[in-house]
Amino acid sequence: MSGLRVLAVDDLPPALDELCRMLREAPEVGEVVGAADALKALKLLQADRFDAVFLDISMPGLDGLELASLLAKLSEPPVIVFVTAHDGHAVTAYGIGAVDYLLKPVRTERLSAALAKVLRMATPASRPTPDAMAALPVESGGRTRYVRRDDVLFVEAHGDYVRLHTRGGVHLVRMPISRLEEYWEGTGFSRVHRGFLLAVGAVLELRSDTAGGLLAHTEAGDVPVSRRHARDLRDRLLEAAQRGQLGSDSR
Repeated sequence: MSGLRVLAVDDLPPALDELCRMLREAPEVGEVVGAADALKALKLLQADRFDAVFLDISMPGLDGLELASLLAKLSEPPVIVFVTAHDGHAVTAYGIGAVDYLLKPVRTERLSAALAKVLRMATPASRPTPDAMAALPVESGGRTRYVRRDDVLFVEAHGDYVRLHTRGGVHLVRMPISRLEEYWEGTGFSRVHRGFLLAVGAVLELRSDTAGGLLAHTEAGDVPVSRRHARDLRDRLLEAAQRGQLGSDSR
């Protein structure tokens, strides 16, 4: 399974369930295991490998800070992210080596930012970087399907979500467009508007709208191109056309 393998630790069942749910919906994450206390988490970590641990601090018995201190002594420690209702332990947490410190209730954009840090830390330079964003999981009606990046013609921002426009339809994914842009900007996608990310190879032609604005026409519809992005897009389209990578036949 591609994506991060994450252990979530919290002694409060509702909080643990919510954290696990949010992590499972994140495209960067491949698998999530939950633990209701630090001792159980320690046993899991001794028996198996995890890329990251999302860890509550205030727990009975062994607390999160004590567990993190133990994990830091491992030969290949997982990346630590603290998830807590209190902000008073941040200095200690970062001193232990945590990469982020999330306050409850966790917001989607903060979790996404934390996962980006985890992904960078959990992938040593000596190991090929896994392309965890080549396909995105889409939840609908209790089912999960996967949309390949190569099938996406353009992306539309929708609050904390994005709409992935493909020839087969539109798919909603919980992720800010700015975060998706970070992963896809080197894979043929270009930010052409505050609310749109465009697959350059999917452009069939450029059009003018009734107000004189620029539109990039694709098989899934027209994408508005802001004035500040127009020159860059035209240059990229010319380069793609010269390489024979423009239009529906190239995707």
